[in-house]
Amino acid sequence: MDDHPRELTSGADARFWPTLRRGVGLVRAHRVALGVSIALAIAGQGLTIAIPWATGRVVDEAMRPKDTDQLRYLIGLILALAVGRFVVMYLRRVIAGTMAVDIERDLRNVVYHQLLSLSFPFFDRNQTGQIMSRATVDLTTLRLYLGYGILFFTQHIVTILAVTAVLLWMNVWVALMVLVIVPPLAVIAVLYSRRSQPVVTEAQQALAEVTTQAEESVVGVRVIKAFGQEDREVGRFAGRTNRVFDLNVEATRLRSIYVPVMDFLPTISVALLIGAGGYAVIRGSMSLGDFVTYGLLVALMVMPLRMLGGWIGDTQRFVASSERIFQILDMPTDVAEPEDAEPLPAGGGAIRFEGVTFGYDPDRPVVREVDLDIAPGSTVAIIGRTGSGKTTLTQLVPRFYDTDRGRVRVEGVDVRRLRLDELRGAIGTVAEDTYLFSASIRDNIAFGRPGASDDDVHLAARRAQAAGFIEELPDGYGTLVGERGLTLSGGQRQRIAIARALLLDPRILILDDATASVDASTEARIRLALEEVMRGRTTLIIAHRLSTIALADRIVVLEDGRIVADGTHDELIGSSPVYREIHDHGLVERRFVDADGDHVLLPVEHEEASA
Repeated sequence: MDDHPRELTSGADARFWPTLRRGVGLVRAHRVALGVSIALAIAGQGLTIAIPWATGRVVDEAMRPKDTDQLRYLIGLILALAVGRFVVMYLRRVIAGTMAVDIERDLRNVVYHQLLSLSFPFFDRNQTGQIMSRATVDLTTLRLYLGYGILFFTQHIVTILAVTAVLLWMNVWVALMVLVIVPPLAVIAVLYSRRSQPVVTEAQQALAEVTTQAEESVVGVRVIKAFGQEDREVGRFAGRTNRVFDLNVEATRLRSIYVPVMDFLPTISVALLIGAGGYAVIRGSMSLGDFVTYGLLVALMVMPLRMLGGWIGDTQRFVASSERIFQILDMPTDVAEPEDAEPLPAGGGAIRFEGVTFGYDPDRPVVREVDLDIAPGSTVAIIGRTGSGKTTLTQLVPRFYDTDRGRVRVEGVDVRRLRLDELRGAIGTVAEDTYLFSASIRDNIAFGRPGASDDDVHLAARRAQAAGFIEELPDGYGTLVGERGLTLSGGQRQRIAIARALLLDPRILILDDATASVDASTEARIRLALEEVMRGRTTLIIAHRLSTIALADRIVVLEDGRIVADGTHDELIGSSPVYREIHDHGLVERRFVDADGDHVLLPVEHEEASA
């Protein structure tokens, strides 16, 4: 396994045959349905081939001797064969179609499970649009090929082989004349495959980039409009769609060269049949009925031969999509739970950082040699300038990332030894960038505890100071929020996120600028609630507001990923220049609410005097 996660690539360097074998192997779980479908396809082609044979017998055994009884019998036989073929092909399509959507369902579930099992670094390094393209467009390509492409290929091969065998049995010389076009057709098909595969693969990657920008534009539409960048984004999108257009034109150009040739060669077989077969009829070595049978059989073989080029193109797209799906399925997770993972011991939420160094890029550490012991039930504020590593340090506690050096202990156990569900279930996190799902407010609050009672949900909302605005909504707790919760204000989203964390009743609470999006009056109410909630819990607070920092028993100051100060406010205000700078800056930003509810910014000297 790699030490660090790999990025998704275009799949253009995929090895064709190994990837094809592995991709086709996905139907292994559906081999019974596939086997039945193939058997029905073979039976259907057998009935299809029998119809030309019976038609030839009409000429020789009914029309030439003018035998009306035999004519009626053969007409009935042809109709029976046609009905039999209809039933067989109907059953094949039903079974194959069901198998196809079953395969797609299974693949979607497997890919979705794999995506949720991957750790944060994978999503840090890969664009959402690229991931979604693989989980939608590429999965559909796999479904169509595995559900229909394999069957059609089998059906065409069976037709070609069966017709060839019948032609050779009826007349070797005429058969050889008709089949002379097969070797050059195979050579041209191989050449077409080699030239078009890179173009098809690159076109799929370019389409994924279009999907990526479309997804980003929809999510970030407010930013685009706020900065008046609609025309620029349209231009960027047009550039990417033009790239898809150019690649598809190149693929079309290749098809226009090779496919007409592959279409033309089978037509030669018809001309050769007329010449060789007609000469054989004149010489008496072939009956007129056999000539008619020959013509119908060759016509049956023309379409499979002409479809060869299209099937090769479908196979190339299948291989490219398979490689892109396998990149996700094969992606290692660098935050894996060990097979002998230990349960989380009982305790009050003790945390210890021992010589912890970590960087999203291993060559650029964000946290450096951090030693920090946090007692159970204590509240620690972690402060520092932007980019000092505050959030990164707290993300190591629930093991969103693994340390490069050193270790993080919870309840005395290295987090890498603990069961992830128990570890993360004991930690409530409220991030600065709050994410809500497109669901009801109740479902969002109860996301970590889906079975929570309404009373528990309402209590968590009251403790987070969210019950007031929720109950004023038209549908109360049943109100549906829009995607990412954008139908609510930032402060409302933040309070719902706090309620969601509180409902877990965690022994460790991580508040990453949890009050950053609320006004001063709301912050005051939340702060009172947090004082109650934090009692008896280990709490890590990342904050810039002095009022929130004041909730802490202890303050840890980070600078360039290192701890440069650790103590109480009174201890640090005179001994730590970094803390003093942050404190003074916080004084400038402090606000109070006047009688009318307006926020007033006090001058520095006035604030310091009041402080």
